[in-house]
Amino acid sequence: MSHHGKTSSSSTTSLGPACSETEPLLQSHLCSMAKTPAERREDVENGLLSAVFLIFNGVIGTGVFVAPSIILKSSGSIGMSFAMWILGALVSAAGTAVYVEWGTGLPRSGGEKTYMEYVFRHPAFMTTCVYAVYGVFIGWMSAASVAFGDSTLHALAYERTPINVRIVAFLCTTFCLVVHGAFLNFGLRLQNALGAFKLVVLVLIAGSGFLSMAGVPGFAVGEEYDQPNNYTRQTFWEGSNFGANALAIGMYNVIWAYMGYSGANYAMSEVRDPVRTIKLAAPLAMCFVAFVYVAVNVAYFAVVSKADMLNAGTMSAALFFRNLYGPAAERALSVIISLSVLGNMLSVLFAQGRVVQELGREGVLPCSSFFASNKPFNTPLPGLFTQYLISVLLMALAPPGDAYLFIVNYASYPLSLFNLLVSGGLLLLYTDAYKSYNWNPPFRAYKSAVVFFFLSNIFLVVVPMIPPSDGYEPYEHLPYYSHVVVALLVGLLGVVYWFIFFRWMPERNGYTLKQVTVIQDDGITRNVFRRVPTGVDWD
Repeated sequence: MSHHGKTSSSSTTSLGPACSETEPLLQSHLCSMAKTPAERREDVENGLLSAVFLIFNGVIGTGVFVAPSIILKSSGSIGMSFAMWILGALVSAAGTAVYVEWGTGLPRSGGEKTYMEYVFRHPAFMTTCVYAVYGVFIGWMSAASVAFGDSTLHALAYERTPINVRIVAFLCTTFCLVVHGAFLNFGLRLQNALGAFKLVVLVLIAGSGFLSMAGVPGFAVGEEYDQPNNYTRQTFWEGSNFGANALAIGMYNVIWAYMGYSGANYAMSEVRDPVRTIKLAAPLAMCFVAFVYVAVNVAYFAVVSKADMLNAGTMSAALFFRNLYGPAAERALSVIISLSVLGNMLSVLFAQGRVVQELGREGVLPCSSFFASNKPFNTPLPGLFTQYLISVLLMALAPPGDAYLFIVNYASYPLSLFNLLVSGGLLLLYTDAYKSYNWNPPFRAYKSAVVFFFLSNIFLVVVPMIPPSDGYEPYEHLPYYSHVVVALLVGLLGVVYWFIFFRWMPERNGYTLKQVTVIQDDGITRNVFRRVPTGVDWD
């Protein structure tokens, strides 16, 4: 089926559902489509509405509330900030089209893992191993949990020390684990409710800002606060920073704010009518997101001065409400931010826990049967707990002052690498060399959109290695390249893991690895590896 042909190091034999022999990674995809009743999880309420809110919640978490001040610091001006937000919307639109094409072509859980495995099949299992290490060690919830702790303590008028923030972040992360690990349908309903609440709140913020700009009585900035003057010809572009590294850091935060358009792709196996749903849910959710982001940023800069915004830290939205409605409203807004972030954390954990489960089903993780299991609550609890544990450790160990931005950049850099490979892989499927893959999904993205997404991720991968301009260093206590080094070391660890267990040890001990599909006692199909002496033909 592949133009590359078979390798001697691995093959696939089915001991579960009847599947023909083919390439190992493609076989995993084909066998997974023959799901058992337990895998279908028909009792999961994950239709169009849930898919829309899964994406919407996954995208809108901390970014719209805390990123504007960080992006303003990187860009230097109001005008450059808006340019970044609009460029980010275009990148996310292209990315949405790319992931919709992949999702309709390979309608199974796993996201980038599934798509990269499909294209990059050789060396066998190296793609899976590298992604496995990233999937386990990124800690996707850690940045959101820090923002949750910060906003919650602000709402309670409690001192926001690094220790206090981390304690609250830990409690929130634990709550998310319990909800999705033991109460699946309740967790989905809670996600949907928080998504609807979030949308209403953001519309109210945007409306209040426009009313303030129009001079409507009752919506004027309090006289005791610095008066904004951000929309004049002189001030709009004042201080613009065109440095490549500053632009990249700003775009990282914009892309982090838009990140999540692939959220439904991670749980495609649990979505009713997945092809139709992803084609509708992803564009609908991202249209809402783009409109809300631009409108809310217009509102922020209509009410908060540039100087205040630069000094806002991670509390841009709180200053907005303080300036319009006073300190009491500022604390109330912090409650709203906390609830929004909670919705985001629930969505992220829901999706990423299933990625770890898919990695367990591939058989590449140690104790794969444990990670592949749905026991004891018919949820991927081991995968959820893995994401929980790494997120808590990363949140606790990141240096104070740099914690939020380092975590954002550390998580965004591998995402840029994945997006580069996913979009590049799609371009390869369009070429004559990959005709044997018979790639013909129900939805096709415009090739120009795929190329644009590919080029934007090349920029995001390369530019962070360029030294920043004076005064625009991203961190207070860390080198500007810290997140790049850590992210690449994690990927290198995946290559080392693959080399030891899939190349060096088999050659040293005289065996080859054969991949076999089995069915667990909980009805879940997964792959395992059998050691076969070299030269022995095992069908």
